[in-house]
Amino acid sequence: MLFIGFVTHPNLVAMEPLHTVEQLVSRFHNNPMYHYGHLIVTFAVPVVIVYFIGTMNLLQSRGKKFGFWGGVIGIFGAFILAVDKGALCLTMSAFDTLSESQFEDFMPYLDVIVSKKGLLFIVWLLFALIIGGILQAIGLMREGVIKKWQGTLIIIGLLLLINPDIELISSIGSALMCIAYIPWGLKELKK
Repeated sequence: MLFIGFVTHPNLVAMEPLHTVEQLVSRFHNNPMYHYGHLIVTFAVPVVIVYFIGTMNLLQSRGKKFGFWGGVIGIFGAFILAVDKGALCLTMSAFDTLSESQFEDFMPYLDVIVSKKGLLFIVWLLFALIIGGILQAIGLMREGVIKKWQGTLIIIGLLLLINPDIELISSIGSALMCIAYIPWGLKELKK
């Protein structure tokens, strides 16, 4: 779901970080795929929370502390992801319903969103999702639930998500996580 959310961004191969209102507008304005991608990521939040809780319960030996703290931190990060997508992305789809003249008049006010003014600073806490995921990946490797190559790909993938909204890097990170998680998921389904 994260992979789909990232690859639906326009200008995916542009290596341009998000710093200005114009960059933000060029990504979301009149681009329904951008909004649908973020909606998918929003719907991924309950799945992510279930994953963190499930991994907390799974890790009962050498990885138990990693599972517990990774779960606590990761669930908080998942909540922040929901806040991020609700505040920054779903709201953008509402702005797209304005007429072009209304949108042009409104554009300067988007600067408060780009610079994360007011309580939007909370979205910087999104890194908790990454820290929680890394801790649980370490726990999964310590208990031998996943192989080291899988844990390494998960950790690298999560670390690649720490970037200034460069969607190609985030897409590569989520693809690496898919490569690592899918074999484990298929193995779990066979049990």
